[in-house]
Amino acid sequence: MTGPEIEHQQGAGDPDHFQRLWTPHRMAYIKNDTKPDADACPFCVMPTLSDEDGLIVTRGRTVYALLNLYPYNSGHLMVVPYRHVPDYTDLDVNEVAELGALTQDAMRAVRKVSGAHGFNIGMNQGSVAGAGIAAHLHQHVVPRWGGDTNFMPVVGQTKVLPELLGETRALLASAWPPVAARSERR
Repeated sequence: MTGPEIEHQQGAGDPDHFQRLWTPHRMAYIKNDTKPDADACPFCVMPTLSDEDGLIVTRGRTVYALLNLYPYNSGHLMVVPYRHVPDYTDLDVNEVAELGALTQDAMRAVRKVSGAHGFNIGMNQGSVAGAGIAAHLHQHVVPRWGGDTNFMPVVGQTKVLPELLGETRALLASAWPPVAARSERR
């Protein structure tokens, strides 16, 4: 059956006139089946990989920026210290400064590449606060556009990304302000 005669998928809840797009691969993440143990922290492993394999956009002295493997929006980055620390108060002065500078650079690069209208920036400190990987601090930089909340995430609970993560990484890396430019802004 196709067209208006399909109002809902049989056996899948109350009729609401929407068909569903399913992303069953996300259930392992939601159920915590894919969360790393202390010996396999992805934020400790990623810097040992090539930038392409680790989805790393840039590397600083004390922190680095990489794409989120489970993005809320296209260009969703995270700024992560190399040191395996769980809490913002564990960072030293240099790490705090570079985390802030790379966050600013992330905003500039995303605006240049995709014209983001705004950003959600923040950290979930501890698993009770929503941190997926609570043992290793990371700051989210999520680009936003006017009207970017549509029926896909609101009703379908599915996000549609217009390009592959590797392509997004390459675009952002090429648009990233050079280290020299960062030093000149201070």
